[in-house]
Amino acid sequence: MPFFTAADGCRIHYETSGGHGPRLILIPGLGGDGRFWAGVVRLLEADHRIIVTDHRGAGRSDRPESPCSIPLIASDIAGLLVQTGGPAHIVGHSTGGAIAQVLALDHAELGLSYTISSSWARADSRFRTLFSARAELLEAGLAETYQRLGHVLCHEPSYLDTNAGQLEAAVTAAPRTLAPLTVSAARVRMLLDHDRLDDLQRIDAPVQVIAAAGDILTPSALSEAIAAAIPGARFVSVPGAHFHPLADPEGFAAIIRRFIAKADSKHHDR
Repeated sequence: MPFFTAADGCRIHYETSGGHGPRLILIPGLGGDGRFWAGVVRLLEADHRIIVTDHRGAGRSDRPESPCSIPLIASDIAGLLVQTGGPAHIVGHSTGGAIAQVLALDHAELGLSYTISSSWARADSRFRTLFSARAELLEAGLAETYQRLGHVLCHEPSYLDTNAGQLEAAVTAAPRTLAPLTVSAARVRMLLDHDRLDDLQRIDAPVQVIAAAGDILTPSALSEAIAAAIPGARFVSVPGAHFHPLADPEGFAAIIRRFIAKADSKHHDR
């Protein structure tokens, strides 16, 4: 099981697949577990070199009690990219999209292109209220309730019906998968500090921003604001809820494949 060891000693879990083609890294959302991308990886690994990473404090990475932040996770991923071969196309969903923004601004030499999916660049009042409430559930020890609410916020009703058994198993496992709850709660609260909206105009690389029409966790308007702030950014609207890459990996993979091919052709034309 490969790990990258960050400057502070935290071990960051990652996996690689594919042997040739464009290099890309897939960064998951708040859950921080790269297995979120399994369906997309299966569709892209035949002709892409893929890295999938877990965040510090989540998944199979270490979970230190020390303070966590989106810039710190971005620095972990920057170090991982340097160690594994350098620049890549960067794909981030939700919190991963916030991390992608920081990589584009603060580690620009490592990004060939950026896909920012269902994310935000500045927390509005609704975002702050919702995520503060989610953090409070974890701080109160209500891991199962937090998990159930996440399912409702992130999935379409049809997905909840079709995958009821699997989702209930995730609820049962939540006290273990989210432990320690203090770390998970701090990871939720770190989202409120992410505010790079005014900086996005400095990004000078191919960017596409994806939003799902039915996303009630990070509504489309937050993604539209990102696209409007980045010169030349492409905005793509897709059907579905917040976890659209999980529900429709075929659609998401097709969007990624087309964008990377176009970005690569422009890079080679320079």
